[in-house]
Amino acid sequence: MSMVACQLLIYKQNSMFGLFKKKSPLEKLQEQYKALLQESFELSKVDRTKSDEKAAEADKIAQEIEKLKANG
Repeated sequence: MSMVACQLLIYKQNSMFGLFKKKSPLEKLQEQYKALLQESFELSKVDRTKSDEKAAEADKIAQEIEKLKANG
């Protein structure tokens, strides 16, 4: 089984069991952070200024994540 197929299988299993599970504020921020970093990376190939803006947004989210981890 290829690595991609294996990862897809694990993703499907995890999403099936977590289908009705509500995400914590920390999990939501972590997803938002990951999405912003991905968007920043994609923009870095086209528009460096916009990429830097997205990276700055991601940095703010990272700071919020650290605050939540410190408090909880």
